[in-house]
Amino acid sequence: MGEEKIQLFINFALKYMSEISLPVKRGTFIEFRSGLINVCPVGRSCSQEERDQFYEYDKVHKVREKFVAALQQQFPQLGFHYSIGGQISFDVFPIGWDKTYCLQHVKKDGFKTIHFFGDKTNPGENDHEIYMDSSTIGHSVLSPSDTKCQLEELLHLNGV
Repeated sequence: MGEEKIQLFINFALKYMSEISLPVKRGTFIEFRSGLINVCPVGRSCSQEERDQFYEYDKVHKVREKFVAALQQQFPQLGFHYSIGGQISFDVFPIGWDKTYCLQHVKKDGFKTIHFFGDKTNPGENDHEIYMDSSTIGHSVLSPSDTKCQLEELLHLNGV
């Protein structure tokens, strides 16, 4: 992608974040990870209580959704996919590098049936692409205990 484009992206994102008001803001707003950039309006160093507070605030005010829309409008030429996940951030990565990327490796190992369980399965969320992929059977879950219940039902374990 190149340093010049990365800096344009980061400068825009930081400017955008500087112009929004949230209940709190903490440190580490942009984080580079393997193959993606994680953007966190509240800051990754927030406490669990602040994380929960932002999550509830974001449900009402759509902070991340609006932020992603602004980035899509500003940078349509960069070929990025934006994926809202978890409680406080969203990921930015090249188109095609979403969770479906792993399917090529699973298929290569000969698996015929692939079940995927995810809690962020709506359009724009980070599980959507793999949840909807024609080579998976997608299961939308609400929590780890819901995942366990769905697995027990699927595998006919009856509470084992």
